[in-house]
Amino acid sequence: MPDMSPQVLIPLIVMAIVLPLVFLRNRRPRTLYPQRMWIMPAIIVPMMGLALWGTSMDPRIPHVAFDGLAWAILAVGLTLGGTFGWWRGKMTTIEKHADGTLKAQASPIGLILIIAVMLGRRALSSFLEPHAAEWGLNALAITDAFLLFVVGMIVMQRLEMFIRARRIQSGAGDSHVETVA
Repeated sequence: MPDMSPQVLIPLIVMAIVLPLVFLRNRRPRTLYPQRMWIMPAIIVPMMGLALWGTSMDPRIPHVAFDGLAWAILAVGLTLGGTFGWWRGKMTTIEKHADGTLKAQASPIGLILIIAVMLGRRALSSFLEPHAAEWGLNALAITDAFLLFVVGMIVMQRLEMFIRARRIQSGAGDSHVETVA
């Protein structure tokens, strides 16, 4: 029988409540404020840092120092996340209205990807813990790479959108812009 402890159930319940709200909110364009785009990465990076620290304190996971392979796994997770984030930012449609305001509508693919990464992290950690040592892998590094994937994705998405929004505000063209009169 699967583990139904509060540590497992609470995140699932929160996701079941929050995700439909986020999907509904993303159905219509929202006003884009380029000067505020730094706020989400400033919140997410320390929160994920705490999550990484917290997993290293979990008594159920063996504490093996990271070797070169573990650091490479973390770097791959961060790099792939950054690549997907840049792509997700490019997929965001930005509308420039006659009064100069920008409206952005994100693709739901990015949110689905974040959910898949978080669920994959949970499933993979329970599978890897018993087998990681015999395969010569650090299970903690692999699960932490999933968190770094999300960090890279959020930071790079915001960076790409910020660059594009500044370009649009200055009057330069962009292939992902719709001008609304």
